[in-house]
Amino acid sequence: MTTTGTSLVIGATGTTGSRTAARLTAAGHRVKAASRHATPVSGTEPVLFDWYAPATHAAALDGADRVYLIPPLGDSDPAPVMLPFLRQARTAGVHRAVLLSSSAIPQGGPAVGAVHDALPDLFEQWAVLRPSWFMQNFTGTHTHAVSIREEGVIRTATGSGRVGFVDAGDIAAVAVHALTDEHAPNTDLVLTGPEALSYDDIAAITTEVTGRPVVHRRLSHEHMRDHLTARIPVEFATMLADMDRAIAEGAENRVTDTVQRLTGQPARTFRALLERETGS
Repeated sequence: MTTTGTSLVIGATGTTGSRTAARLTAAGHRVKAASRHATPVSGTEPVLFDWYAPATHAAALDGADRVYLIPPLGDSDPAPVMLPFLRQARTAGVHRAVLLSSSAIPQGGPAVGAVHDALPDLFEQWAVLRPSWFMQNFTGTHTHAVSIREEGVIRTATGSGRVGFVDAGDIAAVAVHALTDEHAPNTDLVLTGPEALSYDDIAAITTEVTGRPVVHRRLSHEHMRDHLTARIPVEFATMLADMDRAIAEGAENRVTDTVQRLTGQPARTFRALLERETGS
């Protein structure tokens, strides 16, 4: 591992950004923690950053030679915002970029897939993290977590499809490796937990660990889209409903050894994550 350089962590108060910043600082690395309000993050230099406010970009990049990229949330076409920033980053001296994408979005695919496609031509050192769905979706502020707490219900259009849910802490561990290892991965990395679970399985494990009944309510693609549209733009809601349909068809029924191979530690199970986060 190299100890030189400064990492700009975009989304440093978010699910993976906060964990990545914490791991970097714990290992002695310098971190600029970027967020829309320059929120203080322990051990870092907080900086103001907004994808849609280019005037904030130069100061955020100043002194950074590597960057962890969280795409703008809810933007179904982030490339027009992200690519000019990445070109600016390269000019400013950033030589390594690590992009958070998704296992459901291939290089050149929709949304952040276009940024993934451009990254190797922009930086000689790079990686694209393509994690499966986050385990924290069931414990944090995500819609699933809220509906579990308030109603004891998880709603999806995934049917009996299985997903290799992954702990955000494991994603952060891989992000730190990709940012600081002597040799950049220079590839995309599909990240999963150690087992593929259906949403029925998630509901059953949550019931067992918490002692509160939780059920998985299966919706049609159309009903899922309409349910999501009540809170987010229809284009993004449609994309998420499409991802649920892909899960139902088996697209996410896989596990990889990437977490253990790169970090030397086994990926956390959902049951272990839930027991830790609920104190059970």
